[in-house]
Amino acid sequence: MKFDYKLLEALTAVIDLQSFEKAAVKLFITQSAVSQRIKLLEENIGQPVIIRSSPITATSAGERLVVHFKMVRELENELIPELAPDSPTKPIKVSLAVNADSIATWFLGAITPVLKRHLVELDLIVKNEYQTIETLRSGQATGAVSCIEKALPGYQSFKLGDVTFILVCSPEFAKRYFPNGITKDSLRYAPGISYDPNDDMHVKFIEQHFNIQPRDYYCHSVRSSQAFVELAKQGAAYCLVPTLQIEYEIASGELINLCSDKSITLTMYWHSWVLVQGIHKKISKEIVQYGQAILGKN
Repeated sequence: MKFDYKLLEALTAVIDLQSFEKAAVKLFITQSAVSQRIKLLEENIGQPVIIRSSPITATSAGERLVVHFKMVRELENELIPELAPDSPTKPIKVSLAVNADSIATWFLGAITPVLKRHLVELDLIVKNEYQTIETLRSGQATGAVSCIEKALPGYQSFKLGDVTFILVCSPEFAKRYFPNGITKDSLRYAPGISYDPNDDMHVKFIEQHFNIQPRDYYCHSVRSSQAFVELAKQGAAYCLVPTLQIEYEIASGELINLCSDKSITLTMYWHSWVLVQGIHKKISKEIVQYGQAILGKN
């Protein structure tokens, strides 16, 4: 079997744009031609590649073909400037999936040197540390920070180090809501913060240590790690945050550790394509070296 990359391009456009019509506009062909290319691809491989639903989703085979096409496109982007060094250059788009806590603590320090030295257009996809790896499966990203060690087929993982999370609040907040210490009863009325409804780290921590269910206390959803710290500092809530992010606040007394004998630790990994080359290889190397230097201390 040999792939016709025009057919793979049509499949990828439909999945990315969630529309046959928009895919046709992008590819400068008719909507009927897009449908014909998808049909021909399915005939060539002998199975469906798209589930025509809302949203439009790829089948397992379709997902693998989309990832393959995007990898080939990345290799082309790397190779063209080398073969035609005198031609006008464009930024190479690099899509990476990272959890918010990593962005707030160490990740930007790892990626900044590459952005300064190379013509790169960065697309950071922010996901929960358990969900970032799914962006590799779907082809949305070429690399990901994750707390999952096992790599997907065609990818490799590198251990970065450990991130320890503690429960913190301001002294004012503790005096108001936890005058006799943090307990199951006091947690029912104290406002907490989680990243989003899928953030189960906070839920697991409270359930494990205080045997209280999510329905029995309330929690703000704030999709910003920096906002977590700021709200805690202003006495508006308590939250679970990486120690790496609040070293100064803890040392100065601006924030206090509510449970000095309780914490949760995640081991973080970097996932990248096995055949990574060029700028993607340089980015992966920087992330692994910097991440290990920072997180390996913990």
